[in-house]
Amino acid sequence: MASALLLLVAAVIALAAGHGAAFDPNPLQDFCVADNTSKVLVNGIPCKDPATVTPDDFFFSGVDRAGAGTVSRRYGFTALPVQIPGLNTLGASHVRVDVAPGAVFPPHYHPRASETAVVLGGAVYFGFVSSYPDNKVYAKVLQKGDVFAVPQGLLHFLYNNGTEPASLYASLSSQNPGLVLLADALFGSGLPDDLLAKAFLTDVDTAHKVGEKFRA
Repeated sequence: MASALLLLVAAVIALAAGHGAAFDPNPLQDFCVADNTSKVLVNGIPCKDPATVTPDDFFFSGVDRAGAGTVSRRYGFTALPVQIPGLNTLGASHVRVDVAPGAVFPPHYHPRASETAVVLGGAVYFGFVSSYPDNKVYAKVLQKGDVFAVPQGLLHFLYNNGTEPASLYASLSSQNPGLVLLADALFGSGLPDDLLAKAFLTDVDTAHKVGEKFRA
């Protein structure tokens, strides 16, 4: 009886060890350069043949150019994704952000990433808000050369309340961090006006008028 029990325990341990060995969250090779031409569907992007990899797969040019990238006319910022194929599967992404005087990168969050940003030029009011029920603001006016970190999933913002353009370089801890612009998600998604009125402690007419600005 005892020997049978020992054999059962040994079998369970061996089975668990086998499953453990089969799962490795770390990269299994030096790099996995993204093959954007592949039609294979995986959790990420398939790897190029290492024999075809070149130094350019780890290179990006143009971060020094202010105003390059996607422009948000609603809020007054420009975002330039720093696309480096060699970072595929390594849990990292980068972006340059330019913010005009008086403009904002409005309250938003990244569901899958923390963020660390360094100010390249100008000055911005930058910070985040802790989760409910504290809802505490952690923010500072950042100058050129300053660095600020935002924990994963927390609401954060930046505001150029100065008279000169500001620029930042942000590093995020996910290849696909996600971006949820809070006001756009709430007022531009088609949520019922009466629901938004109750959520923001206002009347339905006000909620509708605000929503119209996002649906225009």
